Amino acid sequence: MNQEEKVLRENIRQIIRLVKQKKNTEEDTLRQVVREFIDIEMSTLTEGGPDVDPTPNKSTGINVLEELLKKIIPVIETDYKSLTTNTSQRESYRSHIINAVVNSLTPAKINNDADGEDDDLEEEVSINVGDDTADDKFIDIRTDAEKSADDEETEEDPRDAFGADVEGDETGRNVAYQSFKKIETSIIDSYELLGDPEDQELFYDYLIANLKLYFDKFEEELAGSIEEPTNQAYDNAAAEAPMAGSEPTGADDELELEL
Repeated sequence: MNQEEKVLRENIRQIIRLVKQKKNTEEDTLRQVVREFIDIEMSTLTEGGPDVDPTPNKSTGINVLEELLKKIIPVIETDYKSLTTNTSQRESYRSHIINAVVNSLTPAKINNDADGEDDDLEEEVSINVGDDTADDKFIDIRTDAEKSADDEETEEDPRDAFGADVEGDETGRNVAYQSFKKIETSIIDSYELLGDPEDQELFYDYLIANLKLYFDKFEEELAGSIEEPTNQAYDNAAAEAPMAGSEPTGADDELELEL
């Protein structure tokens, strides 16, 4: 082998080594990138990244309602299922809750409907300031204690006002009153977040519908209580077993005499 061939072979070996080194470097770089990507994804999963599943509804009103239901349904379920004496209590609770929701949202619905209208009512109302009445001349001579006592006698029970438009069991009404005090603010605040009339209508309609559906679900769960399994052998043995506290008879008596 001459000198030129040796030089050529050596050059080829160097080129091969350079190519291998470059390939190894690229592979190492790729592995490093993949490792960093995996580390970032695992960190996101561990720390609890944003939940984008399930996909939000197309309606903002339904999205807001869904968040509201997560807050109020557990409250309603607990109180509803505590009424176990009879179905009349639960029926009353259901009616009073739904009626209270309607009554609470009605002013908000009216205010939203009136936003786009001109308010000329003040110009149509005339007040005659100079017209004195007999009540204006009345002088109340009661002491503060007497006034306070009279006010307490005439003060209406807020639970009566709460259930004024609905008939039903009084216990169910009272529990519904307590429940609604816990959830009323959340309901009104959620509705007033919405400015679009379509969102407002969907929120209102679906709220009432969902409340009724959840009440149906709760009632089915209460009615579907599972009885303890038994069999004929247990029933026969239970029927023949002596009552607790009864005195022994037969062989037991003989045993006592022998002792």
